[in-house]
Amino acid sequence: MPENLQAELEFAFRLADAADTITLPRFRATDLAVETKPDRTPVTEADRASERAIRDLVEAERPHHVVSGEEFGQVDAAPARWIVDPIDGTANYLRGVPVWATLLALELDGRLAVAVVSAPAMRFRWWATRGGGAFDSTGRQLHVSNVRALSDAHVLCSGDDLMAGIPGWETLRASVWRTRGFGDFWQHLLVAQGAAEFAIDPVVAEYDIAAPTLIVEEAGGRVSDLAGVQGIKQPAGYSSNGVLHDEILEILRRD
Repeated sequence: MPENLQAELEFAFRLADAADTITLPRFRATDLAVETKPDRTPVTEADRASERAIRDLVEAERPHHVVSGEEFGQVDAAPARWIVDPIDGTANYLRGVPVWATLLALELDGRLAVAVVSAPAMRFRWWATRGGGAFDSTGRQLHVSNVRALSDAHVLCSGDDLMAGIPGWETLRASVWRTRGFGDFWQHLLVAQGAAEFAIDPVVAEYDIAAPTLIVEEAGGRVSDLAGVQGIKQPAGYSSNGVLHDEILEILRRD
């Protein structure tokens, strides 16, 4: 791993620590403050407080870096840009479901370089550096599966309500071994771990998909939109073990 990326990975861990110290104590709090944003998605006091803590730490220790976050403003591009989702899975968080995480990605000169996903209620983290591989908190290096047959594929999705607008979803369901509705960040990381072959996130912002993208790619997989276009500014995120990517996308695009 390049020395500069090791330093930034260690800093990303500290950013995750700062977020965890805010989000975990407020998880399942009976007095948690919740609001509805203009896009009708929920936001909690913990979302805002953890993003503010991340921004403050970046400003103090990386003043030449910018932060593009879900809650306090997004920056399209910069030489060094942290892309932050303080709590991915806010709906889970406010309902007491432990599948939520802080997503952190560092983009250098327009290319993802470092990613950390911290899920403190699950007591787990995943991370990656460009060219340095992907790992989890057990110390295991992540590798996507080598499943090559569609009939053996385990496909994850964000839930049947979101799948209804995808033309070939029912055809795909009938063609694969199993489908499950895990959703959010976790489905992509399960692909990176080799526990599933494909994950479908039909509506994403870059702060939802940036960190999972680098982790999946460094595990040997692929992430794109429904048309097969790669990049975190695409409006959807489809991750795979790479082998089945094009075949599944073709099925999903069918009328």
